[in-house]
Amino acid sequence: MKFKTTPYHHDLLKDTDRLAVFYEAIEQYDSNTDLAYDLGCGSGVLSYFLSSKFKEVISIEADFKAFKCADENLANFDNVHVINSDVLEHDFTKKADLIVCEMLDTALIDEEEIPVLNYAKKFLKDSGIIIPQGIVNTVELVNMQRHHIHWDEGAKYDVLSDEMVYSQFNFLDDINPDFEADFKLKANKDGMLNGLKITTYTKLNDEIIAGPLPMLNPPLLIPLDERQIKVNDFIHVEIKYSMGKGIESIKTGYL
Repeated sequence: MKFKTTPYHHDLLKDTDRLAVFYEAIEQYDSNTDLAYDLGCGSGVLSYFLSSKFKEVISIEADFKAFKCADENLANFDNVHVINSDVLEHDFTKKADLIVCEMLDTALIDEEEIPVLNYAKKFLKDSGIIIPQGIVNTVELVNMQRHHIHWDEGAKYDVLSDEMVYSQFNFLDDINPDFEADFKLKANKDGMLNGLKITTYTKLNDEIIAGPLPMLNPPLLIPLDERQIKVNDFIHVEIKYSMGKGIESIKTGYL
């Protein structure tokens, strides 16, 4: 099936690995159940995957241009209903068996995954599930060439520590979007420390975990004040941010 898309969603469709992990997770879901919500449906490709598994699919998209694409792409599917609305303002009237919400980005900082799910999962059945199921965040010490917050696509940097898990979330839980943590990382080489690398792994279900992909959570590089470090030094760092409020909310420092 050929999809009409916005330029941004065209780039999403080009990331075939991203599509493949969501397709596999949806295909593993029990078929012929009642209702699925696709929140932030974009051009509608995940709703298309859902259409053969559910009696009804309600697809919600706030961006009007993306909504028009999805509405046209899914017009021939009688069980799919596309709605132009902000999820946080939508009046849900039914409880779903499944919520699909792919408002994902690195550490969930720049997209509204957590605010949206904290609201929408009130309309999920007690036995219902969410795809993706959750995320795992890791952190590393780095020396980076660009001393500002940026994604690692094409960026040059030197990793100065092993990778450490600093947070993980199950989306069925209530999650406070205002996040803060501190951790100690052990340097594995000498060098000039001036940043952190944050990597997010997406847990689609108990069997499928996706690492960073071109259009799914590329690692994020965050500056620290410069500090010369030596191998085996322990570096105590804190990080704060608000999930859904953007990278401008990120604050880091040494402890």
